[in-house]
Amino acid sequence: MRNIVKTIILLFFALPVCGQNPKSVLPKETNVIVDAEFQRPGSAYGTRCWWWWLNGNVTQQSITRDLEEMKAKGFSGACIFDAGGANQVGNRQVPEGPMFGSPDWRALYLYAIREAKRLGLVMSMNIQSGWNLGGPDVSPEEAAKQVTFSELGIKGGTKINQKLVQPAIRDDYYKEIAVLAFPDKNKVHAPIHDLENKTASKEAGGSVPDTRPFLTDIAGMPGEEDALSKQVLNISKYFKDGVLNWDAPAGNWKVIRIGYTTTDARTSTTSGKWDGRVLDFLSEKSFNRYWDTHVEPLLRLIGPMAGTTLRYLQTDSFEGGGMNWTDGFADEFKKRRGYDLTLFLPVLTGKIIESRSVSVRFLNDFRKTIGDLVSEKHYGTFAKRSRAHGIGILPESAGPHAGPFDGLKNYSHSEVMMSEFWSPSPHRPRPIDRFFVKQAASAAKIFNKQLVGAESFTTIGKHWNDVIWADMKPSVDHEFCAGLNLVYFHTFTSSPKEMGMPGQEYFAGTHFNPNVTWWNYSTAFLSYLTRCHYLLQKGTALSDVLYYYGDHVPNLGRLKEDDPAGALPGYDYDLINEDRLLDLTVRDGKIELPHGVNYRVLVLPDHKILSLAVIRKVKALVNAGATVIGLKPESTSSLVGYPAAETELNLLADELWGKGNTSAGEKVLGKGKVIWGKTAANVLLESGLPYDVKIVAENKTDKFDYIHRYLPDGTDIYFISNQNNKQVAVSCTFRMADRMPELWDPLRGEIRDAKAYQQKEGLITVPLVFDPNGSVFVVFRKPLGSKEGKETDNYPGYKELEQLSGAWDVRFDPKWGGPALVKFDTLQSWTERPEDGIRFYSGTAVYAKNFKATKTKSKRLFLDLGEVKDVGIAKVKLNGKDLGILWSPPFRVEITAALKTGDNKLEVEVVNSWRNRLIGDDSLPADQRLTKTNIKVTPAWKILPSGLLGPVVLMESSEK
Repeated sequence: MRNIVKTIILLFFALPVCGQNPKSVLPKETNVIVDAEFQRPGSAYGTRCWWWWLNGNVTQQSITRDLEEMKAKGFSGACIFDAGGANQVGNRQVPEGPMFGSPDWRALYLYAIREAKRLGLVMSMNIQSGWNLGGPDVSPEEAAKQVTFSELGIKGGTKINQKLVQPAIRDDYYKEIAVLAFPDKNKVHAPIHDLENKTASKEAGGSVPDTRPFLTDIAGMPGEEDALSKQVLNISKYFKDGVLNWDAPAGNWKVIRIGYTTTDARTSTTSGKWDGRVLDFLSEKSFNRYWDTHVEPLLRLIGPMAGTTLRYLQTDSFEGGGMNWTDGFADEFKKRRGYDLTLFLPVLTGKIIESRSVSVRFLNDFRKTIGDLVSEKHYGTFAKRSRAHGIGILPESAGPHAGPFDGLKNYSHSEVMMSEFWSPSPHRPRPIDRFFVKQAASAAKIFNKQLVGAESFTTIGKHWNDVIWADMKPSVDHEFCAGLNLVYFHTFTSSPKEMGMPGQEYFAGTHFNPNVTWWNYSTAFLSYLTRCHYLLQKGTALSDVLYYYGDHVPNLGRLKEDDPAGALPGYDYDLINEDRLLDLTVRDGKIELPHGVNYRVLVLPDHKILSLAVIRKVKALVNAGATVIGLKPESTSSLVGYPAAETELNLLADELWGKGNTSAGEKVLGKGKVIWGKTAANVLLESGLPYDVKIVAENKTDKFDYIHRYLPDGTDIYFISNQNNKQVAVSCTFRMADRMPELWDPLRGEIRDAKAYQQKEGLITVPLVFDPNGSVFVVFRKPLGSKEGKETDNYPGYKELEQLSGAWDVRFDPKWGGPALVKFDTLQSWTERPEDGIRFYSGTAVYAKNFKATKTKSKRLFLDLGEVKDVGIAKVKLNGKDLGILWSPPFRVEITAALKTGDNKLEVEVVNSWRNRLIGDDSLPADQRLTKTNIKVTPAWKILPSGLLGPVVLMESSEK
């Protein structure tokens, strides 16, 4: 009997590793992988950038240069992003160019789109200068709004003729909502906790805060309510021209005058004179007026290039503060929630109506309605107007700033799911403050979209000193594992020639444009990103677990390792919101989205609150065969259908979880089951389902991550990332069988079959060795010939043959203050040299050395450069043969073909950042400086070790 049960469980969870192929967003003929395309992927898979038109200060010459350089480096496109920010954090302002949308600006924009068409680049455009959509012509009527109020105590039993205090207003704008009265109990109760957040009067935080505490409050006390709803009188009809004329019943009364005014939100980081009010995100009318004035003319100007060359429109992340009212809000609330909010309006002022619990439920409905309007009236209208031109949208519409919205709901309108991630910097040092892509990747899955983009490598406080392999690569790899597949460099600042070198820059980074010292050496890093894009844009990401993240507002998904479903590290998960959850079905025991993507289990949030619609859906899914994991819900969070909805929820909860409240258990219902007290990983492992991938290292604290994608032709692709700044050997066990593991190296473009592997019990184990912050794709597509590889490892060992000691000739560029030629007796940092021209040098230096060698035919030979500082880039030539660019340790390159027996000439080009030259120039008179920029050098800046530090070693590989 035990074996029969085990068989049933295994069958229940059985799912082909590549899943049931969903309808793909890629044409079937292109949704395959080809070796040669990975090794040299086309520019269609190239990176993109936020092309910063800083303070509008661009020229036709800088536009052409930028776009041609992007094309030459394999970019697939760019986003025109007019914005300010040059002078933030103490930096200097740059000259003011044409204002966004002005005739001169339009001429530059038209020129840029024509140039992009000539070069075959995919363009997008930010539809304003800066962010927080708005501008100088946004009137108070069109601006973001919020509730304001005043209150007065009066004695009834007589005719009241009383002027009511004008609530606080802004912009000389105010409209009435209602005048309400209720008996004044003259009692003080504990305040509603966190009322500003619960009324959406402010932004809830800048790094995807957990907002579920807004759903509840402290325990209520008997009799603490200010009034019952039936005691609240709408006396608005007795109020005119600021005066209340009312026959007040006997007793003491509290009168509240409630209206709305503008918020204090302003556009952020704008160029020139674009500063203005933020648009009302709850109003379709306001968005349409803005569009008709500012966006539609830009699209008409470029004619058929709209939708062909200009493919996307965007707005940056919401940082507009709180907003909680708009014209017609009361009607929208009633239409969506089914009841009139008038008698509950005192709750917005901190009063308790009916009870504390009821008041908080109203506030939850209030915020949810705001979220609905933000999604539909703002982002939905944005998408609709763009579609009329054949254009998709890619706004950062889902955080990380917690505005009054549901992030996934906002993403439902996007063509590219746009998020952001940060490289390490003082402004956002912790992972939770830096990584935000998981939510966007989940949105792409649940809404069936191909591209997951991100504003990439953002920093504040760093300037030109980002180390590619140590700062940028592990950051982007982390987000590749979360689902990223399209990098938008932040930021590529356009800098006219007259602005000098390194030129004008936005106050934040990472700075990446043709003015950076390593631009001409960036191709190797860009090729790495493009190869990753090539594979990660194919097929569909596989997740065994679907996590429902609730229906509250604000609601945002956090970084991947937040792991609310308890799926990691061996399984992956996606997030889903209420709207999309209601579209789920069950097929063969799997939970399925309308486009065919399926999951093994659905996990509910642990705060024990579900909407009635969701618990009804959960019951239907379980009856149809789904496995649902989660604690028994105890309540809804809404007044919709209350209290009958609460009664129904409790009955359904008893039916699904059983009566009572146990900490763990399992209940079968229909064809499915509900499990609680266990994580998703526990449930899947106990079912007999192995991890999708299990990564084992000697040190259990080492960090790794992965993502798994599957293609319609049966190919499976795993991307594995070493998130440790050291070399690590690991054992990776994949939920794969009967297919050969291939190792695809995105750093070098090399593809080879694994020589060491073992298949056992339906799993394939592959030993891997990662370089510091290294990564690899493991691809399964070919039949497995043998159950076990012929080797014990997949990477060769290296034996040191000779260290290239002694003197080096080093050539610097005199244009940047260095000597044309100098001899280094030993390898040392430029900052240790006595010559100011070397100590403060920025740019490229060429190291040259002649050496003798004896070439052997039986072994492969390599050159290891040791340490390379500061950005970590070197280009190697041996006997005139270009051996390529190295940018990640170990800085090792094969020299077998280039090495000669006898005399050899080695040349190593090393480049550092602008940092040292800028520090050196800061102490010089202006007319003696070699550099020019608006970025201010501060005392905190220190010169950075630079150059080829070695030791430089000839090595022999154990691999023939």
